Amino acid sequence: MNSKKQISESLFIGILLSLAGGFLDAYTYLVRGAVFANAQTGNMVLMGIYFANSNFLYAFRYFIPVLAFILGVILSEAIKGKYKASPSIHWRQITVCIELIVIIIVAFLPKNDYDMLANVLVSFVCSMQVQSFRKLNGNTYATTMCTGNLRSATEEIINYHKTKDTAALKASLQYFIIIGIFIVGALLGGLLCGYFGIYTILFAAAILFIALLLMFL
Repeated sequence: MNSKKQISESLFIGILLSLAGGFLDAYTYLVRGAVFANAQTGNMVLMGIYFANSNFLYAFRYFIPVLAFILGVILSEAIKGKYKASPSIHWRQITVCIELIVIIIVAFLPKNDYDMLANVLVSFVCSMQVQSFRKLNGNTYATTMCTGNLRSATEEIINYHKTKDTAALKASLQYFIIIGIFIVGALLGGLLCGYFGIYTILFAAAILFIALLLMFL
């Protein structure tokens, strides 16, 4: 395993990405029309509700981010396939660069008329991130949603109780740290959205830029 891959799977990178993940979800929900950009389950539920009420326009509004999420996963896998063996740049660095560019574009999309486009782009970014960063010190995790992390954290506590293996306890602690940081990101996003509006997403861009710098170093 090379050093670039190790840093991309480190706890500190996981913290930065989760902070940005919570931030992005708060941003799209509070500023861009109450849409969840990270975890698509909520969008699917809302889409189903609006379909049930024959409100097809609003149902479509929640379908588009789901489609963008799928496309983001496809692009991430394409980048991985092409650059996985590259000696000059890690494929995850490319995905973060794309994330940064897209997020900066979103910051300058006018509110209301372009909210759907903004949500599509953020969902696209989040899917690239969750697909590209799936390991935390060898354990599977997510930086843009918490359900899987909560399940894994609880499972590791149970494993520790059964085996007294400190590695399980350490893994559980790392999962809870990631969950807590995600909540902090959402909290900060919620506070800052009231002051900076559509430009609040640039704070998430700054967080990702720090992560990118660390990965290059």
